[in-house]
Amino acid sequence: MAGLCRDCLQTVDGAGRPDRCPSCGSPRMVAHDELDTLSIAHVDCDAFYASVEKRDNPGLRERPLIIGGGVRGVVSTCCYIARQFGVRSAMPMFKARELCPDAVVIPPNMAKYVAVSRTIRAMMDQLTPLVEPLSIDEAFLDLSGTEAVHRATPAVSLARFAGRVEAEVGVTVSVGLSHNKFLAKIASELDKPRGFAVIGRAETVAFLASRPVGLIFGVGKVFSETLRRDGYETIGQLQQARPEALIRRYGEAGARLARLARGEDDRQVSLDSGSKTVSTETTFAADLADYDSLSTELLALSERLSERLKSKGLTGDTVTLKLKSAGFRLRTRARHLMIPTQLANVIYRSGLQLLLREIDGTAFRLIGIGISGISTADGSGSGGSR
Repeated sequence: MAGLCRDCLQTVDGAGRPDRCPSCGSPRMVAHDELDTLSIAHVDCDAFYASVEKRDNPGLRERPLIIGGGVRGVVSTCCYIARQFGVRSAMPMFKARELCPDAVVIPPNMAKYVAVSRTIRAMMDQLTPLVEPLSIDEAFLDLSGTEAVHRATPAVSLARFAGRVEAEVGVTVSVGLSHNKFLAKIASELDKPRGFAVIGRAETVAFLASRPVGLIFGVGKVFSETLRRDGYETIGQLQQARPEALIRRYGEAGARLARLARGEDDRQVSLDSGSKTVSTETTFAADLADYDSLSTELLALSERLSERLKSKGLTGDTVTLKLKSAGFRLRTRARHLMIPTQLANVIYRSGLQLLLREIDGTAFRLIGIGISGISTADGSGSGGSR
């Protein structure tokens, strides 16, 4: 079994997993039979926004910290101390304050977080040219073939990278290492914060068997409940089902379930990380239920969305309306366009058609508009030329 000290980067070969590094005495050891042969990683910054704020204000380090704000806003993220009180990302702020009344609340400073993210991304690019960002604080990396460049296995290179980020940037990351993207992302969640977890090929099916079906990406609460009613609560139960049966019952989603339940994921780490969706939204100071007020808000959002698309040189062919009721029930409605667009009036008119169907007396606390099916505006008849 190969072992690695994440502090001094000492490698150890031998049976079992040592409790402490024989070189420096650190308990931060990772050991796995396949440690030296895996090369697909998912790197996730730990409570990123909160970590940056605590880095810049050491007085916050031992205090629960929430990044968010406003009586009617939501939690952008929170530190691990606040999470011990039950606070979670996307939770309404009033609920977060009830759970953790002593928390320090700071509004997000996106410009600062983007700057830190770019620094970390530059470090990733030094590891491998195959970096696929998922968001401001996470990315997939493919370190296949980098051993000769770094004179180290991907595992050692990733441990060195994590140490550099902590020492030079002042935030921590967790690393998941496996043989494909699906499992690497799962692994990165297993040992947070400052984690380094490995899922090997040989253990894949057994590792997944006891996990809930909701662990599979794309399986949300509604689909999980559907699967539960059909007798599939664990991934192991999906593994035992015939793929043909899953496809008959769930269509294309069934084929995905059959593959991912066995840890089969052939997606490559892709440099094409362009936005799949561009959107904007607003939370009202007071709930709105009437068409006139909601359509006015929608117009402003459509204009803002159009400006973002134009600034990025993008068009899209599917408009999605998002509404959240006073009771936090979410509605999303979408409309496909014949011709991709970036124009505010086209986005607005499409959004209005969707909004009209939702005016039923329900009071809404949030409205949003987004566009997907993103492509580059090249002036050839799509969005930007009309």
